[in-house]
Amino acid sequence: MLNLAQIPDFKEKAAKLQESIKSVPDFPKPGILFRDVTSLCEDADAFRLSIDLLEQIFKDDNIDKVVCAEARGFVFGAPLADRLHCGLVLVRKPGKLPRETLSESYALEYGTDLLQINVDAVKPGERVLVLDDLLATGGTVEAMVKLVRRLKGEVVAAAFVLELYDLGGADKLRHDAQVPVVSLVKFPGH
Repeated sequence: MLNLAQIPDFKEKAAKLQESIKSVPDFPKPGILFRDVTSLCEDADAFRLSIDLLEQIFKDDNIDKVVCAEARGFVFGAPLADRLHCGLVLVRKPGKLPRETLSESYALEYGTDLLQINVDAVKPGERVLVLDDLLATGGTVEAMVKLVRRLKGEVVAAAFVLELYDLGGADKLRHDAQVPVVSLVKFPGH
């Protein structure tokens, strides 16, 4: 995995990505400053740059599968899997995958939710990059890491376009799940 500091002009490139992400006050509820990654997707140059950077970081890691969660994770996972010449694994909410699945629950602010993966999606020993658009508390990605490991895949790293660093997800993934974390841009979050 390439260190971000090794990428020529990374700070300038990350600033371009950061500028393309709109901040929406009081969404979805008062007091929340929502970071809208869909505005990055609407900017062709920023979207391409995000995929270029992720490819640059992971191109030499022999990734067999990119595992991503619905829905925005799919947006970044599909082109990255194509660029890395590897498979794409879709992790979904219950009842969306037609083949036999494994399930993993994860904590929400008020309750729990469930993610599923096809039981044959990751083969033992395959090198997996877990990818999502945004890292907040880390619950969704920790569930994806657990699913991959239950299938005996090797999680190389967890990657994100955007990280809300105040919410502690990166520390949780590094310490609890023992997974390296890469985030292209970071914002304060609450």
